[in-house]
Amino acid sequence: MRLSEVPKGAPAVVRQVDEAHPADLIAQRLRDLGFVEGEPVRIVARGPLGGDPLLVQIGSTRFALRRTEAARVTVTLEDVA
Repeated sequence: MRLSEVPKGAPAVVRQVDEAHPADLIAQRLRDLGFVEGEPVRIVARGPLGGDPLLVQIGSTRFALRRTEAARVTVTLEDVA
């Protein structure tokens, strides 16, 4: 599942960041920000009408991402007990 598709507030774990092409600077920047395999992530808020930007929390840090950027991050939803 793509991070851009995760329901607001649902806990997820990063699996990978997809590169659009070799030496993809956006994918590298996402990894530099902490979007690496195994990191917990969640959508805190969405822009107006479900659009841009997405407020994403990874660890204790929050980032505003465009939907196209969030779509590059593959995640797995965590089970909530």
